[in-house]
Amino acid sequence: MNLFNMPGKIAKPLKIGVTGGFGSGKTSVCRVFSILGVPVFYADPEARAIMESDKSVIEKIKSAVKKDVYASGSLDRQMLADLIFKDESLLKKINSIVHPALYRHFLQWSEKQDAPYVIIEAAILIESGGRDYVDKIISVIAPLEERIARITLKNKLTREQVMERIRNQTDDDTRIKYSDYVIYNSDDDMIIPEILRIHEDILKSIKTS
Repeated sequence: MNLFNMPGKIAKPLKIGVTGGFGSGKTSVCRVFSILGVPVFYADPEARAIMESDKSVIEKIKSAVKKDVYASGSLDRQMLADLIFKDESLLKKINSIVHPALYRHFLQWSEKQDAPYVIIEAAILIESGGRDYVDKIISVIAPLEERIARITLKNKLTREQVMERIRNQTDDDTRIKYSDYVIYNSDDDMIIPEILRIHEDILKSIKTS
């Protein structure tokens, strides 16, 4: 039986975290899971929405950065990025403000989904404490130079700007250490067969639990 065709609401779907470094291709991996019918919660846009709408979060961010990054009425994301990616302690402080709210949203969202399992896609799932909110973790790994090439092409960032962001994330060895599955996503790798294998393995584990 295909568990995605089972009738009725599933009260507590299994929660899967998909993580990976900047430019690893984790969003592309999640799109494939989405095509398979798996609900995906994308942390980045959700975090952006929280930083624009949650009054408590907004006030805490203003206090932390000591500058009015909301002077225009909305968050000046470039100003904030320039500040936090050059100051590791400030980056950690901002994350400690945003991520608890983000994971509360994820838990509320997950309980509303009609699926055996759901995914949260988050770049810093491990270092932000997000692994405490998921049942299994999938890490997407790609060679550094390929990651840099992908990002500079897509986001028009300089190599140094990319490296600043990468240096503020955990390393692949740490991700792999905490992962139940690893998807290697170099330009030469075929990721869809691996995603299908993981998908079937997760469904099997749910069916037999």
